Amino acid sequence: MIEKSVSPLREELHQQLIGRDRRHVWHPFSAATSGSDLIAIESARGAVLQTADGRELLDCISSWWVNLFGHAHPRIAAAVAEQASRLEQVIFAGFTHEPAIQLAESLAGLLPGDLNRVFFSDDGSTSVEVALKMAAQYWQNIGKPERRRVMAFEGGYHGDTLGAMSAGASSGFFEAWRRWMIEVDVMPFVDTWQDDAKIQAREAEALATLDRFLEQHADEVAVMIMEPLVQGASGMRMCRPQFVVGVIERLRRHDILIVFDEVMTGFGRTGENFACDVVGVQPDLICLSKGVTGGFLPLGVTVASDRIYDSFAGAGQTMFCHGHSYTANPLGCAAANASLQLLQLPETRKSWQRIEAAHRDGLKQVSRHQLATRLRQQGTIAALNVRVDDPGYRSQIGQQLKQWFWHPHDSIDDVLIRPLGNVVYLMPPYCMNDEQLETAWTSIDRALELIMETP
Repeated sequence: MIEKSVSPLREELHQQLIGRDRRHVWHPFSAATSGSDLIAIESARGAVLQTADGRELLDCISSWWVNLFGHAHPRIAAAVAEQASRLEQVIFAGFTHEPAIQLAESLAGLLPGDLNRVFFSDDGSTSVEVALKMAAQYWQNIGKPERRRVMAFEGGYHGDTLGAMSAGASSGFFEAWRRWMIEVDVMPFVDTWQDDAKIQAREAEALATLDRFLEQHADEVAVMIMEPLVQGASGMRMCRPQFVVGVIERLRRHDILIVFDEVMTGFGRTGENFACDVVGVQPDLICLSKGVTGGFLPLGVTVASDRIYDSFAGAGQTMFCHGHSYTANPLGCAAANASLQLLQLPETRKSWQRIEAAHRDGLKQVSRHQLATRLRQQGTIAALNVRVDDPGYRSQIGQQLKQWFWHPHDSIDDVLIRPLGNVVYLMPPYCMNDEQLETAWTSIDRALELIMETP
């Protein structure tokens, strides 16, 4: 059971922090006038966040999908501290250092095929931006500048920089900047769930749409970017591996470059090291971030195939003119190296399997509710839709559920579950034990009961 007691002194401290925050801090994905639902976090350990007012909050979404092994993991913390005492930062243009070299070697060893060339950046958005720019310049480098069209899936989300926003425009988050974006050809995405009787027919229809588009425009297309298996921000929409394979086969016939955005799905979330391992295909470029450092520090990685890299090695103006001040930051690389070592431990895979089993039981538990629809799971990610009259990211039920989950309530434990509109999902850190997983699912079960009881 999660601790709920709040002392008056701690509550006063909490309110002081919230007041100071409201004066100066602008939060992401929040209205400028919001602040009533803020929670100040003082510390964290494992799967538990300690609030400034003395409560404990079970982190069921890995703090926006970044934390793999639990907060303040001693092995990663020690690696960062040791690196900080030797080298905290150095320009990466014309220089290198062992933590970056080790990380590049490790990633190349984990990834399939000839994904061997590692380019560092700052976060998931920039890793996508890098991949799109590499793809565009690749075709120029080999003398085919006419191949400039970009394809993406409907509902995809790829980050907040201009190219990434363009690829994810259909997610609905970026209407304010639509006139600034590049044009992207959007293909139908076929999400599925338990007991989806029409999945094969819907997949066939989507692939036929893709075929018709390629018949007309394949020779103009440079690249297609996709979130393999799970579209995160648009509501944990999950597709079957065979659908992804069908798409890839068609793209390969026309020599269209493929980018896998595995910013969220990488590092074990889908049940293997990467979603491309589940699908059994190698993209031309893969984008990684979030869990790469175990949640300790921001770091973006774009890994390219030898084919892409070699096109930049010929004669002429083929330099890739992209870089960031903190590219391959030694502290981030040290955290990532420690995180990858933890990822490859046998007990980590056992944790994936344990979480997957708990999700199966949890989904069965909540399936008794008529409000619970489209139950689905991929690896350590589980999700369901709450049946409402206003579905989607801006559904009112999302805010109601967030309040029930985050704050003390007679019938519910305090858990960090952040619904995506009417979609409730779990993506826990791998350290979450069976009792904590049961708490998370019981909280969802009770929340559904509360909705039914609310007039």
